[in-house]
Amino acid sequence: MNPQLFSATNIIVFITCIISIALMTNHRGKSALIFHPVTIARKQQWHRFLTAGFIHGDGIHLAINMFVLWSFGNAVETRLYPDAFDGAITAKYLGLYLGGIVVASVPAYFRHRSDPQYMALGASGGVSAVVFAAILFAPWSNLYLYGVIAIPQILAGVAYLYYSWYSDRNANDNIGHMAHFAGAVWGFFYTGFLNPDLFGRFVQMTMQGPDWFF
Repeated sequence: MNPQLFSATNIIVFITCIISIALMTNHRGKSALIFHPVTIARKQQWHRFLTAGFIHGDGIHLAINMFVLWSFGNAVETRLYPDAFDGAITAKYLGLYLGGIVVASVPAYFRHRSDPQYMALGASGGVSAVVFAAILFAPWSNLYLYGVIAIPQILAGVAYLYYSWYSDRNANDNIGHMAHFAGAVWGFFYTGFLNPDLFGRFVQMTMQGPDWFF
């Protein structure tokens, strides 16, 4: 039996899909888990920082997040983290993903804790954390946009951060752009602080450029 089948990543994907699908049309159940800063501030329901990452607005939202998590998460959990760290790999990986979900909502909490209309949901913060952990390990590896267009991860990451930062200040939509930004920053620095040598290696690899440049 393939041990990767029961990786933390796959288990998280499975649990998130079950909960998200079950509550997609269950407004009462969803309201008990959703990130709602006013309720958190008034009733100290701190669990919402985490539980909001296990529910999604619709099937597309769920599918995109879980596909990206599955794609990057298994590589980080079963190959990159074991190569860089000693022991407690699953705990460290859960700290990366679950920590990303929580940290991603912190800016919104302070910004909207007096706004009863604001609420948020989705695993994007944790997913961003996992993706940016992968970028720290291999900045010039290709990320395939739409599964076809090859873009070096570091270039895609910089563009993603800029887009998230810019859109947070200018876009008029229902996307938590700052959550994406905060989750990405968490994933990069959390992973680096577990092994500070990774920062120096990242700088060296980035300065060397991709193999095809030479």
